[in-house]
Amino acid sequence: MNQGATLEITDPLLKQIGEVGDRNRIPVYVVGGYVRDLLLGKEVKDIDIVIEGDGMAFTSVAVKELNAQNVVRFERFGTAMFTVGSHKLEVVGARVEAYERGTRKPSVRRGTIQEDLARRDFTVNAIAVSLNRNTFGEIHDPFDGRSDIGRRELRCPLEPVHTFDDDPLRILRAFRFASQLSFEVETETLAAVPTVRNRLKIVSQERKTEELMKIIGTPRPSVGLRLMFDHGVMQIVFPEVARMAGIDQRRDFHHKDVFLHTCEVVDNVAAVSDNVWLRFASLVHDIAKPRTKAFKPGIGWTFHGHEELGARMMKGIFRRLKLPLDHLPYVEKLVRLHLRPMVLVDQTVTDSAVRRLVFEAGPEIDDLMVLCRADITSKNPKLVKRYLKNYDVVMEKIVEVEEKDRLRNWQPPVKGDEIMEVCGLKPGKEVGILKKAIEEAILEGEIPNEHDAALAYLLKVRDSVLRH
Repeated sequence: MNQGATLEITDPLLKQIGEVGDRNRIPVYVVGGYVRDLLLGKEVKDIDIVIEGDGMAFTSVAVKELNAQNVVRFERFGTAMFTVGSHKLEVVGARVEAYERGTRKPSVRRGTIQEDLARRDFTVNAIAVSLNRNTFGEIHDPFDGRSDIGRRELRCPLEPVHTFDDDPLRILRAFRFASQLSFEVETETLAAVPTVRNRLKIVSQERKTEELMKIIGTPRPSVGLRLMFDHGVMQIVFPEVARMAGIDQRRDFHHKDVFLHTCEVVDNVAAVSDNVWLRFASLVHDIAKPRTKAFKPGIGWTFHGHEELGARMMKGIFRRLKLPLDHLPYVEKLVRLHLRPMVLVDQTVTDSAVRRLVFEAGPEIDDLMVLCRADITSKNPKLVKRYLKNYDVVMEKIVEVEEKDRLRNWQPPVKGDEIMEVCGLKPGKEVGILKKAIEEAILEGEIPNEHDAALAYLLKVRDSVLRH
């Protein structure tokens, strides 16, 4: 075991945890991501603790002495989670795991710290630091994870085919860490992926989707997304995205390949926004292009209607990926509208066209414009500059119209109850027709978005509108 070196631990909570171990004669270690990120100079709040012994018994003592909150126990695996102040802690007894072929849920027995480190996914996560007083800060690094951190490389502690075969979710974790930490995946580790990638089918959809969303949430999502595609994993986890590869499009505005273009769009969004659902929308904004591809002589490949078809595909994708449906309307809207600002760029920007865009986008108008700007991936700097300048013009017009007409959070200036009262109507389609007429008049700029003006317009046109 690689011992002798020490790591400076300054967080007083970890010293307290070590003292709990000392009083109960239990070896205690901080492990995994906490140690890795500390070695990388990152700030860390989540703490993984491994003890040699009964994890549940240690937890019972620790939660009392540390005044812990939100305690959750997983008796079967000897694991517990709780919070102390702003810290989230997970405590587990050192263990050895054995996997059966049809499941990624292991059988577990107690083990030593070295055995526990051997079962971990990557060497950079297989480093432990002692918290007991006599050995405080002593590093246990049996697989030389510190050297891999220095090389910024991901490598399995044991033979990678065996590591991934035991728990195939580790494949997605490798790609996520590569994206999150800007690490390379070691060649032998990558070479093992095609052998075992089909084992991902035993992993629950929720866990696969969780890793996918974590990749999308990294500083450069394209790293993980391209690893997923290049090694045949995207085809298993998100086949609609994989099918975008090799789909040609016009060279002047986008990448030739829709998948590579999409990866750059996601990175562009990630550079300016932490909103993971905006990033997800950027991943799927062109998802219907393979199904709408057609060749037009003199024009090239076209994808008419891909934005509408893509929006309609979202419900099925959300359900299959087990994504929370409360984010579905947001993603549908951005996919459906992502070409609309471009249309405004290509023609005279009228107040009416801008009003309609603001009305349909609503509160998402700013995110829509972020997506549209990110969608410019041309390698021609003059073209990029021109399109960005045109979008600036559109955005100025949006601000101007929004300040005047307040359409972003649309509320009809005349409600249905008032329409029925004024016009002597009962609930029915006539009320909807009149509401729509008022809406159209506002969007066309015939009347301001104000109650009195809308009511006056209603009284003026109600008979002619209902006759038609």
